[in-house]
Amino acid sequence: MFDKLKRTLSDAVKSIGEKELSEKDIEKVFVDLQIALLESDVAQEVIDDLAETMKKELVGYKLEKGQNAQTAVRERLKQYLTQMFEKAGTIDLNSNINAKKQKNEPYAIVFLGINGTGKTTTIAKVGNMLKKQGFSVVIAAGDTHRAGAIEQVSEHAERLGIKVVAQRYGADPAAVGRDAILYSKSHRVDAVLIDTAGRMQTSKNLMDEMNKIIRVVNPDMKIFIGDSLAGNDTINQAREFYQYTKFDGAILTKTDADVKGGAAISIAHITGKPILYLGMGQSYDDLTPFNVQSFVDSILGDNIA
Repeated sequence: MFDKLKRTLSDAVKSIGEKELSEKDIEKVFVDLQIALLESDVAQEVIDDLAETMKKELVGYKLEKGQNAQTAVRERLKQYLTQMFEKAGTIDLNSNINAKKQKNEPYAIVFLGINGTGKTTTIAKVGNMLKKQGFSVVIAAGDTHRAGAIEQVSEHAERLGIKVVAQRYGADPAAVGRDAILYSKSHRVDAVLIDTAGRMQTSKNLMDEMNKIIRVVNPDMKIFIGDSLAGNDTINQAREFYQYTKFDGAILTKTDADVKGGAAISIAHITGKPILYLGMGQSYDDLTPFNVQSFVDSILGDNIA
């Protein structure tokens, strides 16, 4: 992952041999680096902020004995990205569910995103993860618009031994979510995972319907599901969904096939919300907690040649 960024950074700083970094040096680094970042699906506003921050910190920076410009730039980039992700924070899902469990109340999560991102499969993965951690789970089949959606989520749930609350196609998805909450309260279920119709972020009627679901269900958490391979489309979707819903965090799917990874950087920067998990494959166990240090090291590790 990020081999292009690594090579670009290395090439950009090779010609810098001064003991003190000048503005010209930093400008040269960012001319090449900006292109690589754009090609890696990092949003322009993120790049602009990064360039401004790096210029303030590096212009006039005196290299220590034995230190080269490549190391200095790389360390500042690592610091910038690490601080950005840390500012977005983290969410301890287990602790949150346990806190509601102590009150004999279910923890409700609404999953948001458009069709084709792997939302339904991701819900199944989260359900599988929670079951393995000892929690009881119910899934609400809230996508009552797309043909086959109820059957799809029900098939996943059956394989995992998870109860599904569903109604007919065309039913009010907010009512499906409410029914799942009521069922979970009466049966002392720990977590409710609420599927929603995969809607285009530009459809105001569907986005308004999604807001109705959130008002009725009053979930404890709202999670945006984004396809890491969709690049800037995913970033634009996250921006719009966040404006409508103020979601709490994101899960990126198909990251095992993603050689760019800029969507994670852009979403965290634009929304200020954490990347919670990465979908790494097709099996139910292929859901990995997002680790800031591992992610940053994969971009700017010490192995830049």
